Amino acid sequence: MSREVEKLQKIIDEHDNIVFFGGAGVSTESGIPDFRSQDGLYHQKYDYPPETILSHTFFMHRPEEFFKFYRDKMLCDTAQPNAAHRKLAELEQAGKLKAVITQNIDNLHQMAGSKKVLELHGSVYRNYCMKCGKSYDFSYMKNSAGVPRCECGGMIKPDVVLYEEGLDNRTISESVNAIANAQVLIIGGTSLAVYPAASLIDYFRGEYLVVINKSSTPRDRYANLLIQEPIGQVFSQIVVR
Repeated sequence: MSREVEKLQKIIDEHDNIVFFGGAGVSTESGIPDFRSQDGLYHQKYDYPPETILSHTFFMHRPEEFFKFYRDKMLCDTAQPNAAHRKLAELEQAGKLKAVITQNIDNLHQMAGSKKVLELHGSVYRNYCMKCGKSYDFSYMKNSAGVPRCECGGMIKPDVVLYEEGLDNRTISESVNAIANAQVLIIGGTSLAVYPAASLIDYFRGEYLVVINKSSTPRDRYANLLIQEPIGQVFSQIVVR
């Protein structure tokens, strides 16, 4: 165990109001591609850049192409929770972790057993008809063809926040409250490049800011503890007690 991980263990041992704020790097060890790394979605070749395809405008004007990309790249049902997801669920069960705030849409935190998960960017496991509001599950979307339609004829939209769309106010409010009241904020697996999600960290007033990310982030210089290693590798060494 490195000296940094030993420090993290001590912080976790001594506090029981911890909040975790995570991004794509938490899920890459489960085989889900991120956006900005060398083999991430932004570096793959499509007719349009991913940030264009995943915009509200593109979704409304070219839904066939949106759903082709969406099924191909966003609907991953083979991924399993990794050591980071599992350890965070354990910490919650032990009464130490109060919330997971995630920018991911893959449901892996819930699969690992976490109960208090605030999904800033929604989830591919929830979908709804834009006309009548009826809900549809992951399987329906995965097995649909072309533009998925409701029995009423309306187009079905994934409950994910596309570019140009705002975040859910209730989720933001709960996230701000959790961060503002936390003793420890652990930021993990995120470059903190996506706003407004990254700005929520400004509400932290607690004792320890911990940043765990392979590459540098804008918050590194403010961190009480900085660990530049894969997050699953780090959490696999933590003992919950």
